[in-house]
Amino acid sequence: MTTLPTETQPSLWRRLSTALYTRPGWLLALLLGPPLFWMLVVYVGSLFALLLQSFFHLDGFTGQVVRELSLASYRDLFTASHLGIMLRTTGMAAAVTVAAAVLAFPLAYYVVRYASRRGKAILYLAILLPLWSSYIIRVYSWKLILAKEGVLSWFIGQLGLTAVLDWLLQLPGIGGPSLSVSSLGLFLVFLYIWLPYMILPIQAALERVPRSLIDASGDLGGRPSETLRHVILPLTFPGIVAGSIFTFSLTLGDYIIPSVIGDSSPFIGLAVYSYQGTSGNIPLAAAFTVIPITVMAIYLLGARKLGAFDAL
Repeated sequence: MTTLPTETQPSLWRRLSTALYTRPGWLLALLLGPPLFWMLVVYVGSLFALLLQSFFHLDGFTGQVVRELSLASYRDLFTASHLGIMLRTTGMAAAVTVAAAVLAFPLAYYVVRYASRRGKAILYLAILLPLWSSYIIRVYSWKLILAKEGVLSWFIGQLGLTAVLDWLLQLPGIGGPSLSVSSLGLFLVFLYIWLPYMILPIQAALERVPRSLIDASGDLGGRPSETLRHVILPLTFPGIVAGSIFTFSLTLGDYIIPSVIGDSSPFIGLAVYSYQGTSGNIPLAAAFTVIPITVMAIYLLGARKLGAFDAL
């Protein structure tokens, strides 16, 4: 007498996988639910709370935050001293972005078109190696490098260019007692810290430029300068914009570098840190943070209108 095998019940994991397979909507909700929750509740929610705080104001007599909607904080924001902070920060961010693009493009082009495999590995390591060290350590290292008795001043002296350095440090707006306490030194540190964030997007964009288009431009009689202007630059423009978003926004909001390097002239990030910490004026600090958000929104809209995101 033979017995028929009994059917085993599918496991809970098997039933769950079958349910997700037959209902793709459940699977999509399960995959997108946590990141959407983070974006909408944590990120967007915190930005909304920040925006709401900017419409409160600080009572001048009690020093307490008055939770009544008003534009008092924005009225305080648009004073001469605060407008100077905004212009100084935006100007520095724009200068760092332009300089980073000018330095990053030739290096990225050489890495993509001319460097050997070993050379690429060495250059990639040189670009990424600073990112492996502490941000604070790099900033304080540059403070020592740019000091009056630092290695950079010594090297300039060995080249016989001390008079040129002294002339630069005497210029109003960028000079100071030494490079470590000047706007020029602040610019150099910003450029060093954020340059890798410009090189990598440009390098990725250049990797996507077909070699055949460059060869075709040469075959049709285009000079190297014309090929660069009409073929390479338009195709790498999205990468330049992507890198500029990093360098511009990071410079715009940084508060550590201006607190360590430079002549203590306040920047937006430093002002926000001071107002929400030492002064306790959270509404004014929140209003200050709206400025970088607005500037970056205008910048992104302008880049989108120019077609920078079409090839991304």
